[in-house]
Amino acid sequence: MAVKIRLKRMGAKKAPFYRVVVADSRYPRDGRFIEEIGTYNPLTDPADVKIDAEAAKKWIANGAQPTDTVRALLKKNGIIG
Repeated sequence: MAVKIRLKRMGAKKAPFYRVVVADSRYPRDGRFIEEIGTYNPLTDPADVKIDAEAAKKWIANGAQPTDTVRALLKKNGIIG
């Protein structure tokens, strides 16, 4: 089972809002997930990012792979090096 930390799209058409979730890579993008660890709102200026650092580090230590976008968000917030 490949576990990924990725974005789940919420919000209205043309007004995206994302939840940062830990999910099996086989699940659909907006479908089932294991745990929600944060939110990301790209529409605010600057973009509003809230991620539970402890949970993110725990999942990465357990082998979860962040997607490219999530990895960039984690780096920006200083959660990963």
